Amino acid sequence: MLAHPVLLQKKYARVIALYAEKEHISLDAALQKFYHSVTYKLMKNGISDMHCMSDDYLTEELKAEDIHKK
Repeated sequence: MLAHPVLLQKKYARVIALYAEKEHISLDAALQKFYHSVTYKLMKNGISDMHCMSDDYLTEELKAEDIHKK
């Protein structure tokens, strides 16, 4: 299921800001991480209704991606 593009952009902004806050990194660094993540690709393509998940859940998914890359 695809979400409205404006709603997705707002969701992205909230997730990026929360990720930056939790990881104590700049918004720019969080933005780079987010737009190169699997989480973003899943949200953008409407897979598994990722865009319906909470901001906290999506932030944790981003953090988990970091752990799996190491």
